[in-house]
Amino acid sequence: MFFYIKMALFATIFTWVVTALGALIVFLFKNISKKIMEFMLGFGAGVMIAASIFSLIIPGIDLANEMNQISYIVIGLGVLTGGLIIFIIDIYIDKKLNDKIKSKSNLLLVLAITLHNIPEGLAIGVAFGAAMYNSEIALLSAWTLAIGIGLQNFPEGMAVSLPLKTDGLSSKKAFFYGQLSGMVEPISAIIGVILISIVSPILPFILGFAAGAMIYVVAEELIPSSKSTSSSKFGVIGVLIGFVIMMVLDIALS
Repeated sequence: MFFYIKMALFATIFTWVVTALGALIVFLFKNISKKIMEFMLGFGAGVMIAASIFSLIIPGIDLANEMNQISYIVIGLGVLTGGLIIFIIDIYIDKKLNDKIKSKSNLLLVLAITLHNIPEGLAIGVAFGAAMYNSEIALLSAWTLAIGIGLQNFPEGMAVSLPLKTDGLSSKKAFFYGQLSGMVEPISAIIGVILISIVSPILPFILGFAAGAMIYVVAEELIPSSKSTSSSKFGVIGVLIGFVIMMVLDIALS
């Protein structure tokens, strides 16, 4: 088992590094105009919407069907639960922490992307764990999955760091939180390998849960923040471009 844990760890360190590379883009911007800020927020929203659909919900449905689960119930409950948890956190922030943090969107954004990366790490861990019981082809499939997820993490690193930068954080802090969101993947991958028989049955629900958390943050924070005026369209353009880029990566690498 140690060999497969090591392989899963190496694979998810790669996905984390790619996340950090995406977050590095904040250092390319010094003074951000309102138009660019709106575009970045929209871009992050588009990436998160596409990731929710193509990286989480659709794979969750396929996985649930393979396990003979009622996919629309499992995924639907996962989405609602994920959204509800972030909603409760959102309410708590408004009531208890409003004076202690610069912007609640910072916390919600990092939390949502981090939750999204947990099932991705689990999926990689489960894939490597399954290779223990299959042929070398399964091991190759696990590496292919890890590479695909890793490449998708580049725009996700941007999706975290850029909105944080536009919200007033320094480039260093925005980068730190951007790469931090990918750190959970190596941890969850190891858990996935060790607990493959336990984690696998609930993975579809977890995928739906992460999607619900991301969708809530997009609807509550990113899209409203991407429109400073009713006539501004830069945020909408960002949503479309971010969605298409993430969709292409997800489909091409799946």
